Amino acid sequence: MSSPLRTMAERGGRSGLVFSENLKLSRLARSGRIEEAIEVFTAMTNRNTVTWNCMISAYAKNGRVSEARALFDRMPFKNIVSWNTMIAGYSHNDYVLEAYELFDRMPKRDQFSWTLMITCYTRNGALEKARRIFDAIPGEKSAVCFNAMIAGYAKHGRFSEAIGLLDEMPMRDLVSWNSVLAGYTQNEEMLMALKFFNEKMPEKDVFSWNLIVDGFVRVADLESAWKFFERIPNPNVVSWVTMLNGLVKSGRVIEARRLFDQMPERNVVSWNVMLSGYVQSLQIDEAFKFFMEMPERNSVSWTAMINGYVRVGKLEEAKELLDKMPMQSVGAQTALMSGYIQNSRMDDAHKIFEEMRSRDIVCWNTMLAGYCQCGRVDEGRELFKRMPKKDMVSWNTMITGYAQEGQMDEALITFQQMVEKNRVSWNSIISGFTQNGFYMEALQFVMLMMREGKKPDWSTFACGLSACAHLAAYHAGKQLHPLLLKSGYVDNLFAGNALISMYARCGRISRAKQAFDELEVVDLVSWNSLIAGYALSGHGDEAISLFRKMEMDGINPDEVTFVGVLMACSHSGMISEGLDLFKSMTEVYEVKPVAEHYACIVDLLGRAGRVEEAYELVMGMQAEENAGVWGALLGACRIHRNAELANLAAEKLCEFEPRKSSNYVLLSNIHADAGRWDEVERMRVLMKVRGVKKQAGCSWVEIKNKFCEFFSDDPKQPRTAEICIVLDTLTAQMRDTSPMLGFLH
Repeated sequence: MSSPLRTMAERGGRSGLVFSENLKLSRLARSGRIEEAIEVFTAMTNRNTVTWNCMISAYAKNGRVSEARALFDRMPFKNIVSWNTMIAGYSHNDYVLEAYELFDRMPKRDQFSWTLMITCYTRNGALEKARRIFDAIPGEKSAVCFNAMIAGYAKHGRFSEAIGLLDEMPMRDLVSWNSVLAGYTQNEEMLMALKFFNEKMPEKDVFSWNLIVDGFVRVADLESAWKFFERIPNPNVVSWVTMLNGLVKSGRVIEARRLFDQMPERNVVSWNVMLSGYVQSLQIDEAFKFFMEMPERNSVSWTAMINGYVRVGKLEEAKELLDKMPMQSVGAQTALMSGYIQNSRMDDAHKIFEEMRSRDIVCWNTMLAGYCQCGRVDEGRELFKRMPKKDMVSWNTMITGYAQEGQMDEALITFQQMVEKNRVSWNSIISGFTQNGFYMEALQFVMLMMREGKKPDWSTFACGLSACAHLAAYHAGKQLHPLLLKSGYVDNLFAGNALISMYARCGRISRAKQAFDELEVVDLVSWNSLIAGYALSGHGDEAISLFRKMEMDGINPDEVTFVGVLMACSHSGMISEGLDLFKSMTEVYEVKPVAEHYACIVDLLGRAGRVEEAYELVMGMQAEENAGVWGALLGACRIHRNAELANLAAEKLCEFEPRKSSNYVLLSNIHADAGRWDEVERMRVLMKVRGVKKQAGCSWVEIKNKFCEFFSDDPKQPRTAEICIVLDTLTAQMRDTSPMLGFLH
């Protein structure tokens, strides 16, 4: 063979080999076997543009965008497909800024390039930017570009603009009409979808019919879905799968299996839908049997089965199945990781996470949430810093994690660093303030949220009203009430219970009762909130009466209920009723008393002068003691001037609260009342030795819808000097009556 002919033959052979290896590379990439794809790519001695583009696409589809970009930058030669592939990879992973940066640098663009950028923007809701790209397309716009923009408008519910653009199209096709129809069905606007389908669409294909069936499935109207399914002229496998999916989602697994068995043809998607039905209904043994019968399995099949084992707590079986999985799947690994996290096996979850060769945002967020939920927020912070891309869920998880650990400074910094905030972000910081006792800050952020134009939901109102309850901020709570009514969340139990508690704690017990009566459904928390309100207001009889009515309605009381009724008895001097209720807790209701119940009874006995009896109760209590019990006993000793028991109670109290100055002051008052000035002096020395400083008194009032704080030691408060002069004058006049005031002053 001559040299030129030999060269042509060699080139032909190499070309055929490259083509064969490219096919193999493409198959591996499509099946998610990314590591095997990398091995094939690395071993290839001859690569063409298709090879590079295929590998870039494989990286991007598996979430490894930085590696895709590194490969793109290394390419010895790029064609327009290379640029489009990289932009598509950015778009697929929601890297909008990076996609536009590359799009802007393209030496040449085709209609597909413009379509990719329009789709990238519409996927992320940036419709104005997408329209600017659309309007900037040079020359005549293709139907594909028109359809991308129409689909973007329709998907986000901007139907008038979608139809306006549809009318402008020089040549409409079925894709154009179906894009608008898909917008209606995806947004669950089925009346408008049916009108458009029946009156506007000049022609329909099986995809159009499938969209209507899917729309009815979305709104859980299976009867209408079935009627349209039966009317489809030539149903395809998607038609069957859509109806099958509707039955599965509604939990009608038996009917779904009957339909599955009737299908004229089945693809792997139909098998996966049926498998997910068994998993959702927790028929895991049946699911595994079905899984083993599958003629073909993909990563979705394996992930569904692994997730099924996780849902029923069979983590070892899930791990065994994951180890047998023939392809790498981020979804399957994340499912098992989530199972470990739910069972507090964070180290096992961490091991899987670190072994993962590729990770998507869901995987990162799952691990982050795990650390935050189990109190390992410092490790969560380090993981958060490592994240290559953060979404709204990542930021909100971090805020919640900090709040749960009481690190509200860090939570606030994280909140302020967010470029964009959603309602969950606001609710996370507001609930964090409420949970950690920063009630004024919580209310301020509720107001700020509404000022920023974010619509509050039940969680916002529940936290805001709870803050009002703790601050006794009646006017602020009264303003939130009509906003709650207008919002449509008034029947939400969490918000409704917070409203009851707010009015009750602010002393408006009749308004609390009205809020209780207006709730369509009440739960134990509702009853407890109203009982506690009656107790705080000194309406003991009403609290007991409500307790009896709760019993008649078949609601079993819990620990919180008895704290409320015992406190009501104590505040109202209902001694025998309180003691009878305390006794019945264990004998009748099988509720084990805790320290808070003992504190109520100690207070009850103390108010009646039965201090010795209260002391004996404390010494024989069957619950873990706390500061509340000994504080109640010390208070009783103060009222009845029992200095001996007071000393004992104070010593115990100081073990729980060694730096709380009010305990030392109260004991000093008791000794002063008894004329024991040496003991008063000993208290003064003891406070000095232990480094206990008198805490500044603090109070707040509402003035013209603003909260004003007053601290007893704040020289910056207006007219502080005048107040101090008056106090000094009063103290001087009283000092002759009780030398103890010299110590307090």
